[in-house]
Amino acid sequence: MSDQLLIADGVVAGYLPGVDILRGVDLTLADGELIGIIGPNGAGKSTLIKAIFGLVPVRDGLVTLRGDDISNLAAHELVALGVGYVPQRANVFPSLTVEDNLRMGLYLDPKAWDERLAAVVEIFPLLADRSEQRAGYLSGGERQMVAIGRALMMDPSILLLDEPSAGLSPANQDLVFERVRDIADSGVSIIMVEQNARRCLQIADRAYVLDQGRNAHTGPGRDLLHDPKVIDLYLGTLGRVE
Repeated sequence: MSDQLLIADGVVAGYLPGVDILRGVDLTLADGELIGIIGPNGAGKSTLIKAIFGLVPVRDGLVTLRGDDISNLAAHELVALGVGYVPQRANVFPSLTVEDNLRMGLYLDPKAWDERLAAVVEIFPLLADRSEQRAGYLSGGERQMVAIGRALMMDPSILLLDEPSAGLSPANQDLVFERVRDIADSGVSIIMVEQNARRCLQIADRAYVLDQGRNAHTGPGRDLLHDPKVIDLYLGTLGRVE
């Protein structure tokens, strides 16, 4: 058996019949590893984690978790196996309180509420202060904390994040990236799609660059951050750092 926790091997996937967004993408994820996925718009970044989470059909290739085929399993089955997912948009229940949003994340194991709440609040202390507030009245950064916190309530071994910094202020983006790194350091393996490629590469252990539904580059995040080809093609002048 591979020592990798999750493997996507030659994944072909798409939303419409006969239209493939992913054209044979490969990815591996080890225990406790933070993987970043970057690339131009339309490269298939979000499609990849949606395919891993069973939201987009895998037409060819294989997704395995601890050696078992999980291709096209339903989302609730994947949650039960320890895979959490945070979508980019509509990722909270706006009419529910923060506490109720977190309870929704624990619907498969409600008896673990006290233990899991304590663990999540340790990462996002603000959620304890906002517990009775409706999620729809929170700021964008606070809603993102609720969304990630809800996914963490089931104590996942893998967390899939779809552009967690999208639409946030620079200060809130920095906070989200810091917390994502903290979560990875606590032992949760993370695959993160990110539009802020520079910050993503700064915190990622490894990263994949997708282009037109295929693997274009891969390597340690810091190496890609300083790779001339990646800078010129995907990061532009913002990628030029000392």
